[in-house]
Amino acid sequence: MSIRVIKPGMLSSFQDLGRTGHQHLGVPVGGAMDSRAHRLANLLVGNDENEATLEITLTGPTLQFDAPACIAICGAQLNPTLNDEPLPNNRPIIVRSGDVLAFGARASGLRAYIAWHGGIDLPVVMSSRSTYLPGSFGGYHGRALRKGDTLALTADLSGTDLDALAHELWQLKIYLPAILGLNNRSAIRAVLSAEASLFKPESIQAFFAGDYQISPQSQRMGYRLSGQPLQQHSDQQLLSAATSFGSVQVPPDGNPIVLMADRQTTGGYAKIAHVATVDLPLLAQGMPGETLRFMEIELDQARELDGRLEQAFAGLKLSLAPLRQLFD
Repeated sequence: MSIRVIKPGMLSSFQDLGRTGHQHLGVPVGGAMDSRAHRLANLLVGNDENEATLEITLTGPTLQFDAPACIAICGAQLNPTLNDEPLPNNRPIIVRSGDVLAFGARASGLRAYIAWHGGIDLPVVMSSRSTYLPGSFGGYHGRALRKGDTLALTADLSGTDLDALAHELWQLKIYLPAILGLNNRSAIRAVLSAEASLFKPESIQAFFAGDYQISPQSQRMGYRLSGQPLQQHSDQQLLSAATSFGSVQVPPDGNPIVLMADRQTTGGYAKIAHVATVDLPLLAQGMPGETLRFMEIELDQARELDGRLEQAFAGLKLSLAPLRQLFD
């Protein structure tokens, strides 16, 4: 039961919800850049939300299945096809032995996630199957996929009536709340940092009023932004402190860096703001060259939005109970 990699795509690596509990040892959390799409893909194939998915970037892979499987693709719309026939995002799909999954031109977003019912056989490294590319560990041999790689499926659907299962899955009515969709927003919501007082008032105003362009030097570790440089009251240096996904650091050149999934464990640059957790997936889907804005919200608002997101996932999981029963 395996999948052969015919083409690897630009950057395809296995990710789960991250390697938590090891930052004190210098080990980054990592994990899916768009955790919303990752979790959604897993739920649509009956998996636990932390099962590793394949995060693909801009140019998707070409994969040939040597055994039947159930997959779901969520996140960016990269025009997936199965045997040259278009596939929908956000639906469980049955694939058969010999089928070829491929991707076309990008329509929206940057990162898509493929989940397999039962997952892919990957080693657990420090309680996670996420690939940490700079450290070359986790995931599939600690690296992105390459041509000729073979991925082992853990769920055996070979004795299943695939036509009947495909029909049952297609008949399922799946309603996605708006908060779980890939929705465009006019601005990324962010909360002022406790260190915001280090910045000049006009720079704080500029941060929330100006346009920023995502730099080509952006990747899984951080998004470098170019726009009006931000200034601090003085050049004082700070002690290094723990970092978090979405912290907006400002180095000496004044151009913000939003720390992303593969961020370093500590950092000493002053932080002007923190992106609200609910909007991190929107940021993760941003392409280099695209322009974005930030909108200030209060901490209580960010917490409320996060609560609504979790309620939406809980409701979706409950509604998908009939789907999970099909695999029992």
